Amino acid sequence: MSDHSDARSRFLRLHDALRTRICMLDYPPGTRLSEETLAAEFGTSRTPLRRVLARLEDEGLVISQHGVGTIVTDVDAEEMARTYDLRRELAGLVGRLSPVPVSDEIIKEAADFLDAGKILLKQPDTRALAELNMDYFHFGTSLTNNLALREMSERLYYRTARIWLTATPRLDLAEETAIFVSELRDSFQALVARDGQAAADVRRAHISLCIARLNRHMA
Repeated sequence: MSDHSDARSRFLRLHDALRTRICMLDYPPGTRLSEETLAAEFGTSRTPLRRVLARLEDEGLVISQHGVGTIVTDVDAEEMARTYDLRRELAGLVGRLSPVPVSDEIIKEAADFLDAGKILLKQPDTRALAELNMDYFHFGTSLTNNLALREMSERLYYRTARIWLTATPRLDLAEETAIFVSELRDSFQALVARDGQAAADVRRAHISLCIARLNRHMA
């Protein structure tokens, strides 16, 4: 592997790690990210770290303030509402733009997600549910070969991922888990029928329902 490929892989790993921490509220809004601390933790120099932070800022997850440093951004409810609306439309496009043929491997992966969801039903856990939802989002976007659609969907997903965790204290966790498992079940049935568009429509419908629940509980 070339030095360029190694550097790219390190960049992506660091970016994914910091993005996940922000979206799982390990770094809550207002947290100052210390370059020195992060560089020591990940065993890297500040130059690649600053490139990662610059990308996170471009994605709206952090902001660089002169004399202060890099700060995790807060969630703006009005902006998030518009972002969710766009996410809903993009979810439906996954089944129409360069869809991946539904294979046995895809069906098996969907079955594994459903099994994991059923386990969570027995003992709902906020973080475990958020992590499973994140993994399932990536599974959903993998069902299209349209890279621009995948990249835009991913960018918007991570801009909204914190909303649900922020609202958790006002939500019924058991109900949220049951709703998510119903999505997994409906999507699985669509994929068993080899209907990728139906699976995409399931995701789109559940995003709509999520918007309505969040609006109700955050009002």
